[in-house]
Amino acid sequence: MRQIADEERLPADVDDQPLVRAAAALQPVIRRHHDEIEREQRLPKALVEQFHAAGFYSMVIPRELGGLQVDPLTYVRVVELLAEAAGSAGWNVANNSIGQLVTLGLPDEGVQEIYGHRADTVIAGTAVMGGGRAVPVDGGYRVSGRWPFGTGCQESSWMLGSFQIFDGEQPRRSPDGASVYWRGLFARSEARIVEGSWDVTGMRATGSFDWTVDDVFLPERRTMVHAGVPLDNQWKRWPGISYALPAQAWVGPHHCAVITGIARAGIDALIELAAEKTPRGRTGRLGDNPQVQDAVGRADAILNAGRAGRTAMITEIWNTVAAGEETTLEQRARCRLAAVHAGDCAREAMDLMYRQGGSTSYRRESRLAECWRDLQVVGQAATLAPEWYPIGGRALMSMDPGPRLR
Repeated sequence: MRQIADEERLPADVDDQPLVRAAAALQPVIRRHHDEIEREQRLPKALVEQFHAAGFYSMVIPRELGGLQVDPLTYVRVVELLAEAAGSAGWNVANNSIGQLVTLGLPDEGVQEIYGHRADTVIAGTAVMGGGRAVPVDGGYRVSGRWPFGTGCQESSWMLGSFQIFDGEQPRRSPDGASVYWRGLFARSEARIVEGSWDVTGMRATGSFDWTVDDVFLPERRTMVHAGVPLDNQWKRWPGISYALPAQAWVGPHHCAVITGIARAGIDALIELAAEKTPRGRTGRLGDNPQVQDAVGRADAILNAGRAGRTAMITEIWNTVAAGEETTLEQRARCRLAAVHAGDCAREAMDLMYRQGGSTSYRRESRLAECWRDLQVVGQAATLAPEWYPIGGRALMSMDPGPRLR
């Protein structure tokens, strides 16, 4: 084990990082855009411009490409603070960053095409397998397909999608007989957004519409293998600890940060309501009720316990890599479990707040209602699904957890 240099250490005070301070400062600005966000189902252009200026769209890009190359704790805290103001704002920044990390695995020519002119290029789409069909041609592929969850498609320059490769009418097979999938990056102008495909109860402003491409030529420089290659292996060629980390330090915590940010907003909303509301048929404020006081205390403790576990595991993995050691399967499992559990803590805290808000909680214009709707949508994400508990449990029991933790 080598000694960790000072410049390789995680920040002692994450909240003092410039990007984090910028996220906190923009919270009231985001709130002022709330009505437009809900109505237009996208982040307003003026807000996106402020996110660019703050550096939120270049957080995970390497310094040699002009990015900020932040550590995952700083990234998670920025996402969390943005999500406190509006869940969709945190979600879009979180997903963009993961899309950027994925595209750092493109061939050098592709990386330069995407980031050579600006490091804060916005990536929409999904890294999840499936959605497209590709036929090899000279220099690349011709691709058609439809993909769900085009988060951030209105502000993006590029769309990330996965496709199955066909040789003629037959799907290409790997040596083990599995279908061959690759990922590709399409110019936003080549994609068509399917209007009306994002009709949801919460997280409306993510703009996660379905999108399609029709017989688009995709050059090889903008493609990369999908199946059989761990996500983090694709970005490890970039220098710095951030790119030597396993995927579990980024993927999972990114959506977890959104849901814990929303839950924090929910607690704050109940505290504000409790100071103002006199429940029907009562003489005292809502906040005078010992049950409400108990619920606030419990919710805060539950949420902070989940957040602390997430921070602890990301820190442990960072320090292991910084010391020149390989992370263990158990560490990767615990990091993913910490993210899922923090998400469950957020859900529990939000449910406590929603219950104590009484009839105010279900009024559409209520902040509690907004937080509850958004949190429920985030909580359905596959990255926070309860299936991660048995996957992690198998790893901790020295059983094969399957490919998702490798």
